[in-house]
Amino acid sequence: MTNPKAKIRELKSDLIPAIIQHAQTNQVLMLGYMNEKALAKTKKEGKVTFFSRSKQRLWTKGETSGNFLNLVSIQLDCDKDAYLIKVIPKGETCHTGAYTCFGKKEPAGFLHELQGIIQDKKDNPREDSYTAALFTNGTKKIAQKVGEEATEVILEAMDNNKDLLIEESADLLYHLLVLLAVKDLKLENIEAKLMERHHQ
Repeated sequence: MTNPKAKIRELKSDLIPAIIQHAQTNQVLMLGYMNEKALAKTKKEGKVTFFSRSKQRLWTKGETSGNFLNLVSIQLDCDKDAYLIKVIPKGETCHTGAYTCFGKKEPAGFLHELQGIIQDKKDNPREDSYTAALFTNGTKKIAQKVGEEATEVILEAMDNNKDLLIEESADLLYHLLVLLAVKDLKLENIEAKLMERHHQ
């Protein structure tokens, strides 16, 4: 967890905005406000707590719904007047029942969310799960499946069928994520290598 260097009492206001962002998909989920006690409670318990301006008290998101915001990191902006708080949400974030308070769930960043789902299937396998069955089959079978899907992508690209190319590309990316998981690798490892190459 990244702890901000400045204490909240050193900021420009006693009550400052906190932007809540999904740690895996980077989608902005909501905006709340924090005071010193809310910040301290958030750090201590690992669940985001705000100061409710309407209730005039501390309010832990999910205290009634169970849809907690599990803390990943806290970052202070350059002007010391706002926090960026990255979380892993449990359930929907908005009180309306929506995934985010800023409209519908966006596909951008979904691969990271899917990676988490695949990892959960690896750690907590179920008999009716196709993903869990892949892990049971082992690395060789998973790698073969990636090869088969890659071939399908090539064939659909050559046939110039965009719909089927999308379908097969989705299959390829899914099985590649499973292969990475079985080798204890993550998308972040691939992204880091791409960034390294980009800056060379």
